[in-house]
Amino acid sequence: MTPEAALSDLRAHAQDGKAEEMRAYHKADREYLGVANPDIDSCTKAWRKELDVPERVALARDLWATDIHEARVAAAKLLTQARLRPDEAAWELIQSWVPDFNAWAIADHACIAGQKRLVADPTRLDEVEPWIASDHMWTRRAAFVITLPWTKQNFPKPAEIEARERVLGWAATLVEDKEWFIQKAISWWLRDLSKHDVPRAQAFLNEYGPRLKPFAQKEATRHMRDYTVPPLKEPDVETADAPKPDEAPDA
Repeated sequence: MTPEAALSDLRAHAQDGKAEEMRAYHKADREYLGVANPDIDSCTKAWRKELDVPERVALARDLWATDIHEARVAAAKLLTQARLRPDEAAWELIQSWVPDFNAWAIADHACIAGQKRLVADPTRLDEVEPWIASDHMWTRRAAFVITLPWTKQNFPKPAEIEARERVLGWAATLVEDKEWFIQKAISWWLRDLSKHDVPRAQAFLNEYGPRLKPFAQKEATRHMRDYTVPPLKEPDVETADAPKPDEAPDA
């Protein structure tokens, strides 16, 4: 399967007028073919049957390089598989895509592929952690989207709790990030966590929630009935020239 043949398969599923709709919706300046996600799924499933893992990685690399919306989505879907061995090349390729992120849809598809590789080898969280300090907003956001699997355990094992706490630490670092997509990503993470561990989600929000933007507070608490993020406490400030008790002025 060559990248040219793969693109031909995708183009065969293009719908009249859909490319223009997609460009307006995604608001990212790239080529759109007008192919619906279910059709991309059917293409990538057929390709996976024909290709071994190294060939899938090679095709994913070539499709991503086109910067065509559907080709990048297909590249991610080619690598979205829990059992993928060997997977080192796939993980390296997914990481290499992160600096290219500039729109949520492609970023989310790539992060879903990355989630599988992180769950397969959680030590890779060491490679994700530096993303939260990136100047690239989409890289910071990806640190939360790619780690969503650690929100979902009802009875987490000690290693899963450790990973969960690690990501919550990242969230605490970025609660005052003014970027809408970062606020949304943190609230998404907390919302999903609240479905499985309400006390931990509420404990985080009690401490850090007041520093989130109101829309993010609302999103994070969507599944928490009768819970409200506490108001932000203003720090007590003593005026510099206020007399101390032992320095009270003479009456």
